[in-house]
Amino acid sequence: MSKIEILSELPKLTTVEREEVRLRLAELDNEDWLDDGSLTEREKALIEERFREMEAAPSGSVPWSEAKGRLLGTSQS
Repeated sequence: MSKIEILSELPKLTTVEREEVRLRLAELDNEDWLDDGSLTEREKALIEERFREMEAAPSGSVPWSEAKGRLLGTSQS
């Protein structure tokens, strides 16, 4: 499958499927994309811990759209 084909298929994925793709890309990139050099070792460890928690108990996390809504005060609770 070509890159163009992959990119054209992404919008067809569900939110959960896109999150799986994001996590897999992060694994492939060794999560280097998370740090532009400004994170401390403590901050990196905290991010890694949160990822492990999410992977261990995915039902405890919320989709980005819901989290963003909460942050912006537009949650539809």
